[in-house]
Order: sequence, then C-alpha cells, then structure tokens
Amino acid sequence: MDHAALTSQFRASLAMLRSTIDSCPEDLWKREKDRNPFWALAYHAIFFAHLYLSPSEEEFTPFQRQAAGREGFGRSDLDDWTTLTPDDVYAKEDVLAYLGHVDSAVERLVASKPFDAESGFHWLTFSRGEAHLYNLRHVQHHAGQLAERLRQELDAGTRWVGAVR
Repeated sequence: MDHAALTSQFRASLAMLRSTIDSCPEDLWKREKDRNPFWALAYHAIFFAHLYLSPSEEEFTPFQRQAAGREGFGRSDLDDWTTLTPDDVYAKEDVLAYLGHVDSAVERLVASKPFDAESGFHWLTFSRGEAHLYNLRHVQHHAGQLAERLRQELDAGTRWVGAVR
C-alpha cells in the first residue's frame, strides 16, 4: 500500500459520506424519533475519521467548531449521557464544513507517520497502516447506514465514488 492509494480511497469514502449528507432533507437531518439522528451519525463518522487520521490522540487538533458530546451521539468517554437540545444540533453546513476540513487534511495526515509505526492510540493495538484501514471501514460503515436510511425513507440512492485523485 502506498500513501497516494490510501489517500485516494479515503477521500473517495469521504465523498460518499458527503453524498449522503447532501441528499438528506432537513426533516430527516434532525428527526427526533431517531435514536441516532442523521446529523449525529454524520458528525460521528467525520470526528473519528479526523481523530484516527491524526498521528496520535495527543497530536489531534479538534475542529474549530467541535462541541463536546456530539462525537459519541451525546455520550462522553465516561459513558455519561448528555441530553442534546435542538440548539445542539449541527446544521448541515457545519457538518459539511467539518468534512471539508478533514478532506483537505487527508493527504498530509496519511503521510504523517509510517504505516509500520504504532497506531498512535492505546486502544488500537495494531499498526498505523491497519489503523488507517480500520478508520476507512468506520467511515464506510456509517456512510452505508446513512445511505440505507435515505433509501428506506426517500427511496433515494447515493453515488458510488471509486477514487479521488
């Protein structure tokens, strides 16, 4: 595996996530009956993509608009639930801005450490290269969930992105 190929596939994955976000209507974006609203799943996927692309937890630089509790669907690392109010909901523009921020940093972050180095996260007990694959699968997992939600609710599809060069 090389940096260019991984960067291309990571950016393609983010483009597919962007497609689901772009296709989501406002009423589905923040629908209260959903255990994990669309916006929260999208933000969660982007937050962890950003975190795991970073060289380590200590070297992670949060997005300027980050808000505590949103990355874990309203739950902190200590498993105490935070009730998010309608004022806590990120607008689609905010989530897309964060996705753009992460997308613009992918190439630099992928190249920040050798693939055979440690992951940089004590809970990911494998190499940096495997951490990138883990991260890529996580983004696609949530992009798939969101795409399926769009299919079920709107009978709308999202586009496949093979590579972003």
